[in-house]
Order: sequence, then C-alpha cells, then structure tokens
Amino acid sequence: MSTKNIMIVGVGGQGSLLASKLLGYLLLQEGYDVKVSEVHGMSQRGGSVVTYVRFGEKVYSPIIDKGEADFIVSFEELEAARYVEYLKQGGRIVTNTQQIDPMPVITGAAEYPTELIEKINRLGIAVDAMDCLSLAEEAGSSKAVNIVLMGRLSKYFDIAPEKWDQALTACVPAKFLELNRKAFELGRNA
Repeated sequence: MSTKNIMIVGVGGQGSLLASKLLGYLLLQEGYDVKVSEVHGMSQRGGSVVTYVRFGEKVYSPIIDKGEADFIVSFEELEAARYVEYLKQGGRIVTNTQQIDPMPVITGAAEYPTELIEKINRLGIAVDAMDCLSLAEEAGSSKAVNIVLMGRLSKYFDIAPEKWDQALTACVPAKFLELNRKAFELGRNA
C-alpha cells in the first residue's frame, strides 16, 4: 500500500491535536505504520495550526509536501484555501464552513475573503463543506467541531464505525465521550 497523507489545518484552540491523536490511534490499530507531526504557528493567538498524519506499510517521514495530501481536513474556510496547494490531484478537502477572522481582519487591515468554497470548487477540487459548528452545538458543545469533522472524514475510509468508536473511547476523556460520540455520528451522517 502506498503512503496516504492527511493534513489537519485550523486555528489554535480548535482541537486539531485531538483529531490527529484520534486518527493516529485508529490507523495504528488498523495495522498501519503511522507518523504524526504537529506544526504549531501562533496557536496561542488564534494563528494557523497544521498537523500531518501519514500512514501506510512503512512511513519514513512525518512531513507532507505540496501536492501530496490525499485529504485536507480544515476547521475553517480560510485555512482550507491557505493549504489547497498541498492537495494532490484527485484529493479531497473536508471543511467546516465556519469563518474565523484572522488578526489582519480583526484589526481592520484586511477583509475576510468571500466565496472561498466556490473558488476552490472552480479549481476542480472535491470539497465536502458543511456547518460543523452547528452540528457540534447540536451534540452539546461548540468545542466538538473537531469530532464532527472526524465523523465526516470517516465516510471516506473503509474502516468500520465500531473501530472509530474504539478510537474515540481511547482518546477522549470518559466524561466527554457521549457528547463526542454524538458529534461523530452527526458529522458522519450529515
């Protein structure tokens, strides 16, 4: 099996590290060699955060170069657009439609770009975009956007839902498990 590459991109504090931990755990349990690498930007200040998850028979490097990502999982629209050049031909973006203003927008130095999903679609890229924030809130917490996205991503993998649930059980604190199970299901079935 060739190495598969997933980039998880978002803004600091959105839960991208839990998402990558969940994926890493799941893929290890499936028998893959897995490398996870976290690239922190100014995450404490709402800056961009990127996590690489690579898996296959044997993975030598944790880094994903431009044009290599099979999937980009994005926690907000601008981050999906920012990293689109990392997607390989035939790859897919799974994104939350939430818009989080970066510092230049907050300070008034720039405006948030409009119609980002439409612009990415016009490039011929497969985009699965949905309002993960509303689904997370329906599950019980706006902080569950990351697990809603993992639920959506699970639709593109031939791994039984029970295996994803085992990974959730292993990675999520028990007191938040039911909320996260609901978030996962809402994302998967949206």
